[in-house]
Amino acid sequence: MELGLTKDEVKIVPYNAEWKNEFDRIKVAILQTTNINDNQIEHIGSTAIVEMKAKPIIDILVGVKEISEINRDFEQALRSIGFYRLRVARPNEVVFAKFKDETFEIKTHFIHVVNFKDDLWENLLFFRNYLNEHEDAKLEYIQLKEAYLETRATGINDYTNFKEDFVMRIFSKRILGVSE
Repeated sequence: MELGLTKDEVKIVPYNAEWKNEFDRIKVAILQTTNINDNQIEHIGSTAIVEMKAKPIIDILVGVKEISEINRDFEQALRSIGFYRLRVARPNEVVFAKFKDETFEIKTHFIHVVNFKDDLWENLLFFRNYLNEHEDAKLEYIQLKEAYLETRATGINDYTNFKEDFVMRIFSKRILGVSE
């Protein structure tokens, strides 16, 4: 299993069942080095959706009591297992990345730290679960990703923006209590 993308690279690869094993391995490391509980660590993103083509990066969701209380000890614990805090400015989220090697050019994993059970936590889990349970939505998302790569492929921010309407539409189903 080959993981990793450079800073602005966008590519998707076929689903790999080893992604779950890699998530499980990192989850154990997080549990062993932090005071985070088992139920506060989830596999998210496209690598957590069975048979989904995805960027070859493992996304991990970690829920904390209060994101503003992330401290140096927590950051040092994650650094001890290879994760470095990124200077990503996102509301209610702190992002850490693991790199392929000491050149820090190829990211292989992300940890998204958010407030446990807040809207962002719930939306990200709902999205994963919804696509795992609804084949039509999964296929639509795959087609959207492929369309981006066929027509644009201009960078990760553009890729994220290109998918935004679809993602928000799925999030809105949670807010509206729609499960179909």
